[in-house]
Amino acid sequence: MRIGIIGLGLIGGSIFKNLLEGKKHDVIGISRSVNEFNVSNDYENLKDCNLVFVCTPMNVTLDILDKLNDILDENTIVTDVCSLKEFVSKKNYKYKFIPSHPMAGTEHQGWEYAFPDLFDGAVWAVTLKEDTDLKDFGVLKSVIEELGAKTILTTPQEHDKAVALISHAPMLVAQALCKNIENNELAQKLAASGFRDTTRLAMSNIEMANDMIVMNRNNIQDVVSMLNSNIDSLMKSDYKKEAKKIKDFRENLYE
Repeated sequence: MRIGIIGLGLIGGSIFKNLLEGKKHDVIGISRSVNEFNVSNDYENLKDCNLVFVCTPMNVTLDILDKLNDILDENTIVTDVCSLKEFVSKKNYKYKFIPSHPMAGTEHQGWEYAFPDLFDGAVWAVTLKEDTDLKDFGVLKSVIEELGAKTILTTPQEHDKAVALISHAPMLVAQALCKNIENNELAQKLAASGFRDTTRLAMSNIEMANDMIVMNRNNIQDVVSMLNSNIDSLMKSDYKKEAKKIKDFRENLYE
């Protein structure tokens, strides 16, 4: 299979390195900054691809998808990796578009931090459109599994609500916790592994973080309201009892 990858940052670069390492496919990279074997900035090189991953920042993804409409064959399968799905699902294209989102990443960004095993054990959300051919989904699913991930089917709307709960709002909270200690020198000196781990998401790619907050604002506001309510409830409850329930829930969450 001939597979194209547009954008070779952490996600796209990791897909590229994994598939190139596997040697099962002809892999083509599109990037303005990466100078590697099989990488160029010429989109025409994607013409004969069977599958294309669009791994660009969310704020330019729609432009890239439009651009591909004039280049790709109608039988080409295209997927994106944006952390929001509703905004990319509203338009139809000549090619076969299947929106998706790998739940994987680190606090780092860029080609130099990309690595082949990024997706090992990860889940990869896929949102099928009404006209999606299940055979095309099967092709995408097989490549996702080659990368080490497993697919979860959902709708664009439910996906965007869920990532607000587990990714976007937690990132906002991590940033807020950092702001809490900006003017407290003692707190900064005492901060250790617990604070570092809790605020890791504050190290997120700034462009990506901005896109999340701006484009998923309503869902994030709902989560923040829920968070405030839960904090208030915990403060007024039999805290030891409730904390035990939460600890048990957390211990079983990733089994």
